[in-house]
Amino acid sequence: MNVVAIIPARGGSKRIPRKNIIDFMGKPMIAWTIDAAQNAKIFNRILVSTDSEEIASVVKSCGIDVPFLRYHKSDDYSPVTEATIEAINQAETFYNEKYDIVVQLMANAPLRNAKDILQHYSTFLACGRSFQISSFKFGWMNPWWAFKVNESGEAEWIMKEGVGKRSQDLEDLYCPTGVIWIAKVDQLKAANTFYGPGYEFCEINWKSAVDIDNYEDLEFAKALYLLKQKESRA
Repeated sequence: MNVVAIIPARGGSKRIPRKNIIDFMGKPMIAWTIDAAQNAKIFNRILVSTDSEEIASVVKSCGIDVPFLRYHKSDDYSPVTEATIEAINQAETFYNEKYDIVVQLMANAPLRNAKDILQHYSTFLACGRSFQISSFKFGWMNPWWAFKVNESGEAEWIMKEGVGKRSQDLEDLYCPTGVIWIAKVDQLKAANTFYGPGYEFCEINWKSAVDIDNYEDLEFAKALYLLKQKESRA
């Protein structure tokens, strides 16, 4: 099968300007995702989809060619899936190739590594899925106890069945994360979403699951990076 990795990386990030190429522990943010994709050694092609010449220059310094830029789906409203589909279409035309499987790897997820990608890809193939979305299990931030505050300052519980119960008496809850999304290309184009018919989740360790959207996420990811480095030396 012909497998393509698509790394969406638009240049117009607002909460962290130039987010995809800022320094993360000594390398541009996107370089961590490129390294993970290269080290997985399962891709016939690795493609970065960007509208930014600056990002393209950084990507080329990481050993990945950027033969074309993204001309559409670079605004603040287009779903990233649509950008990925456009990148597939651009690549199939430019390289005269047909792809069977696409693995979408967000550029703002530097803690996900090649081992994570291989584990998710193996699960995808073994289970015969058409769509697979990475997810992690909630820990101390337990959504069973989530509430919002109304205009009067009063708490309104989101899930009342969790109020007053011990954590060990509650079911596990999971959250999607954008770090590794996989789909069969034809089905993705037909559904226009990774949440296509029969989609399934695949769990990833929470230490690899962080995708960075704001500065708080960035600091959290740096702390986790140091923790993972310490664990790897233990």
